[in-house]
Amino acid sequence: MSHLKKNIKDEQAIKDLLSKMPKSVAESFSEEQLTHLFTIVSTRSWAKHSMDLRGTVKIPFYSWRFYYVFLIGKNVRELSRQEARMSLFIKALIITILLLSCTLLGILILYLIKSALGIDIFPHYSFGLWTWFKELAL
Repeated sequence: MSHLKKNIKDEQAIKDLLSKMPKSVAESFSEEQLTHLFTIVSTRSWAKHSMDLRGTVKIPFYSWRFYYVFLIGKNVRELSRQEARMSLFIKALIITILLLSCTLLGILILYLIKSALGIDIFPHYSFGLWTWFKELAL
């Protein structure tokens, strides 16, 4: 069984890279340089995104060209100390808001059950929630 060595210039990533260069520059790379470029281009973990929109826009009447990049994907890079602190703060804030919301909802449900059963904790005083709930739902 013969083992055929694949030419580095036959790799699609290298073809794509070289096609974006002037021909004289593309032909100036050695096999070793192309091999190192292929290693870098083909193992970019940061280049894998769920959504990757890139392009250029030429402004009419000007010779300017602008590029745009829109990326969406999971953040797999290591966070800096400040980013980690901010992430922890936001998580704590979200958990606090959820716990507070659940607690308030639980109190509301208990109050409605109390009112439905006719239990009067404060005589001659009402928050008006039971009346509002009866008009809305019943």
